[in-house]
Amino acid sequence: MNTVSLPNEIMLAEVARLLAEGHSVELRTKGSSMLPFIVGERDSVRLVRKPFAAGDMVLAKTSTGAWALHRVVSVENGRVTLKGDGNLRGTETAAEEDVAGVVEAILRPRGREFMPSARRAARWNALPYIVRRFYLAIYRRIV
Repeated sequence: MNTVSLPNEIMLAEVARLLAEGHSVELRTKGSSMLPFIVGERDSVRLVRKPFAAGDMVLAKTSTGAWALHRVVSVENGRVTLKGDGNLRGTETAAEEDVAGVVEAILRPRGREFMPSARRAARWNALPYIVRRFYLAIYRRIV
């Protein structure tokens, strides 16, 4: 299979357009901000356009203009607060209308589909900072 790498500004704007037209899009992930649930450069995600709520993983253009595939922490007054599962601290915000799509499935190698439950993700994010920090440090070295 051939792969093409494009700058996020170009590629993700096109992904957002396709999602707005009602298409689903499979997207190869990068980075480690969604560990341990999504491994960058290994996993892909299937995105669809549908209503979202706290606990969902979404692709959104943040208030800084950058694109992020992160989990919704809260939705209040038209503002969405996002946080990567692998980010120990810090959040981003986006306008509700800047959420391009919702992760429908995480696609693992050899065709396996996986989707962590909101409960599992909530348990992970409720762990003490120090536990997540050490787990992620070890996990990043192994994976």
